[in-house]
Amino acid sequence: MTQSPQINDNLHSVQRQLIELRIEHADMDDMIDRMAQTLPHDDLALRRLKKRRLLLRDKIARLELELDPPTPA
Repeated sequence: MTQSPQINDNLHSVQRQLIELRIEHADMDDMIDRMAQTLPHDDLALRRLKKRRLLLRDKIARLELELDPPTPA
C-alpha cells in the first residue's frame, strides 16, 4: 500500500524535522546531564555528546530560519 503524497509530505515537512530534532536535542541534554553526574565519567564521550548537541542546535536554528526568514530592515 502506498501513502498519499500529502501524508508523505507531512512526514518530511520542515515542522516535523524540527520536532524530531528538538526531541533528539532534549534527549541529548538528558544523556549529558546523567553522564556528567556519574563518577568516573568519560570526558571524551562527554565532549563528543556535547559537540553532537551543538550540531543539532545548529540544524534546528537553520530550519527555524527556513520556516521564518528574517524580515529585511
